[in-house]
Amino acid sequence: MNNRLSKEFFLNDALEIASQLLGMRIVRRFDNGETIILDISDVEVYRGEEDLGCHASKGRTPRTEVMYQEGGKLYVYLIYGMYWLLNITTGPENHPQAILIRGTKQTEGPGRIGKILKLDKSFYGENITKSQRLWIEHGNSPKNNIIQIPRIGIDYAGEYWKSVPWRFVLTQ
Repeated sequence: MNNRLSKEFFLNDALEIASQLLGMRIVRRFDNGETIILDISDVEVYRGEEDLGCHASKGRTPRTEVMYQEGGKLYVYLIYGMYWLLNITTGPENHPQAILIRGTKQTEGPGRIGKILKLDKSFYGENITKSQRLWIEHGNSPKNNIIQIPRIGIDYAGEYWKSVPWRFVLTQ
């Protein structure tokens, strides 16, 4: 676990570190001792109350409370009543931002990732730099093939916010 990302890493702005997460490794240790590792290949940034694609655009609520804390916390939430999505908060306290893990080398789709990691509500607010069951480590993947494209699934946010190229994808 010496290879895990530090607290300081997550205190930076989501737009500064999103591309750096590509090639990093999500490590999940289960209660039975089994460990799985997923290599991050696709992330999306959600940043601030002004970002109409971000859950925090509605302000501080029980759901978004963790986004207002200092970076390095897990923000998990249920969609379609069946998929827990993995987000990691970033930045300073009171500036809500998070990075959605959208794809890995092993599987695509945030719902599938949540299923593989066996996420549930108990992960909400967990400190990723101290957790014994889920953390991110440095990886070895090349980072020279990164593209930036618009986020997906946020048509409700309006043309500007759905077109902002805040999705970072490792193409190789």
